Amino acid sequence: METHETACYPLGKRPCEMQAFRIWDVNQKTFYLRNNQLVAGYLQGPNTKLEEKIDVVPIEPHAMFLGIHGGKLCLACVKSGDEIKLGLEPVNITDLNSSKEEDKRFAFIRSDSGPTTSFESAACPGWFLCTALETDQPVGLTNTPQDAVQVTKFYFQQDQR
Repeated sequence: METHETACYPLGKRPCEMQAFRIWDVNQKTFYLRNNQLVAGYLQGPNTKLEEKIDVVPIEPHAMFLGIHGGKLCLACVKSGDEIKLGLEPVNITDLNSSKEEDKRFAFIRSDSGPTTSFESAACPGWFLCTALETDQPVGLTNTPQDAVQVTKFYFQQDQR
């Protein structure tokens, strides 16, 4: 039986440990870095080693911090003026604290629907992690998850390696 929930108690009962997950969208595009930007595309042959694993630190039953590169780059909901976009920030995922307001931009709420998962920004409610329908486009955030031009449903599995 596969378990998706990881109990984690920030109040000192046990430390939150980082876990690695594989993520790919429902169109089978995986995440990788290109020019310091997280993009989603089809990786084949020797390029499959470019796939980015998502580093996760659970903070509540359905909320988590998401990072890449061993938790050294964290996914963040970045507000700039009226624009909201996905950013990668060079912070250590294990240094983040869910009770700090300034760390909230790194938190995502996970919703499972059958075999797929979506990720909503905790700092920007209504904004979801998404990929474009085209390949090799930046991973982003959308506030229109029902829109057919973006994919907000992902397969999310703990990495067995």
